[in-house]
Amino acid sequence: MKKDLNNREDVFLLVSSFYKKVRKDAVLGPFFNDVIHDWDAHLDRLTTFWESSLFLKTKYLGNPLEAHIKVDRDHKNSITELHFGLWLNLWLQTIDELFEGDYAENAKRRARKMGTFLYLKIFEARTT
Repeated sequence: MKKDLNNREDVFLLVSSFYKKVRKDAVLGPFFNDVIHDWDAHLDRLTTFWESSLFLKTKYLGNPLEAHIKVDRDHKNSITELHFGLWLNLWLQTIDELFEGDYAENAKRRARKMGTFLYLKIFEARTT
């Protein structure tokens, strides 16, 4: 029986396991590997982001939307719904491999909403 996400250590396990897959993915990997040079710092930042999102007890200081719009621009506006679909599928797969429970399901819901929001805002930013 798997446990639910309960603390920062669980979130770090999820985030680090997920990004191991992303970095190796033929489609997603180049977007991340070309931009992120300090993976330890990035994983720590994303752990804080997801910990804040799931447990509402830490404060994430950053602007994910701005970062994603910049990556899209730097890659000649080439991010598509395929990229977000692959990202989401890897996220869901990683959660299912490691966890189950209310927080795990919430992490799935939040990722679906976030992916949709980011993709729409990236597309919108292309017209400005």
